[in-house]
Amino acid sequence: MKTTIADLYDLSNTIAAPLLQRFEYPWEALAHIKEFILELGPTLPENEFDHPQEGVWIAKDATIFESAYIGSPLIIDKGAEVRQCAFLRCPAIVGKGAVVGNSTELKNVILFDKVQVPHYNYVGDSILGYCSHMGAGAITSNLKSDKTLVTVKDFANDEAIETGIKKFGAMLGDHVEVGCNSVL
Repeated sequence: MKTTIADLYDLSNTIAAPLLQRFEYPWEALAHIKEFILELGPTLPENEFDHPQEGVWIAKDATIFESAYIGSPLIIDKGAEVRQCAFLRCPAIVGKGAVVGNSTELKNVILFDKVQVPHYNYVGDSILGYCSHMGAGAITSNLKSDKTLVTVKDFANDEAIETGIKKFGAMLGDHVEVGCNSVL
């Protein structure tokens, strides 16, 4: 398994490309999502994005159900859909054409374009690549039970990589499918 951003993602499929290009490993970007949103948001075209509250930019053609909770900071890109009772705790970047479904919770995430987290998902401290999909009830468990720092195994080089962080969900590459009720 290769673990670098270049190995996992085609950065042409996310508004977060300028952030991810700064790092070698995807988890290195997690601590910077909030500041990136607050830098990028004010530069988004006003004719394409609404700015309904402080720190929130929503594409004019995105669909947001009334019962969805919209936190800050947040960018919801063009054609995205945020369904009933979704809970966007933020910070979060929701890519073009992405679907955040009913009762799905997002916290400190980047969803690339066309990601689907459509039913009862928890996605925390994670990056989901282009066209990735999490089945109903699948979650990213972002804190180890012993609360120690996360180590990532790089099988390609047979080495352990110290991440230096405790909160780490999942880094799904482009086109990854996760089955129903999986815990990552």
